Amino acid sequence: MFRRLPSLALGALLLASTTPLLAAQPTTLTILSSGGIMGAIREVAPAYEKATGVKLEIAAAPSMGDTPQAIPNRLARKEPADVVLMVGSALDKLIADGQAVKDSRVDLGQSFIALAVRKGAPKPDISTMDAFKQTLESAQSVAYSDSASGVYLSRVLFPRLQLGEAFNAKARMIPATPVGEVVARGEAQLGFQQLSELKPVQGIDIVGLIPDQAQKMTLYSGAVVSHSQHPDAARAMLKYLASKDAAKAIEDSGLKPIPAQ
Repeated sequence: MFRRLPSLALGALLLASTTPLLAAQPTTLTILSSGGIMGAIREVAPAYEKATGVKLEIAAAPSMGDTPQAIPNRLARKEPADVVLMVGSALDKLIADGQAVKDSRVDLGQSFIALAVRKGAPKPDISTMDAFKQTLESAQSVAYSDSASGVYLSRVLFPRLQLGEAFNAKARMIPATPVGEVVARGEAQLGFQQLSELKPVQGIDIVGLIPDQAQKMTLYSGAVVSHSQHPDAARAMLKYLASKDAAKAIEDSGLKPIPAQ
């Protein structure tokens, strides 16, 4: 028994010497982010990582839709994730389904629908509802997203405007790809998406927000994923993103920040 003491002591010493090294390994948070708030999280990430030592791995993922990259589909496959940043109504469904933690939910910013054309192309008149409807009717092609703004446009606004079959034949929903990129390639004359999703795209000009009478606000929110391996770090990151310190980044991205509570 006494002969074993030195080896046991040596083992304890080795364990003690390696524990700080293990503790020094940085926490990495996997963040699934919808395009509407992607600009904000990418802007704050470098400073947040430097201040906290927590690494942020940010993956683009639509809030909804049939594409495999959509957040609900990723979580259904149990892909590793710690935080979701997405359309608030879609997040509510994830919470109801047990995929995200209810008391971790925070509202981050309001988004509004804008119109874009290819860079250098004439900017159509959308200053009034009459002008907006005429622009839609005379357009050669129209693209809109398969997320919150596009669902509203295709199911509510366009039918309300009674644009007819001729318009329906030239308007199409774009799955998974930013609408601005489709416009930049010349594959659609007009592109509708939330302002925060259009702003990062090169090769387009943003005409402006659609008229107030046609507008629909989309709320972007965040929450901790139920199967997160780092729930405390995930909550801390969300708390920062909802704070006054991150408000400018959210505003710069094209969202209207939610006042910090």
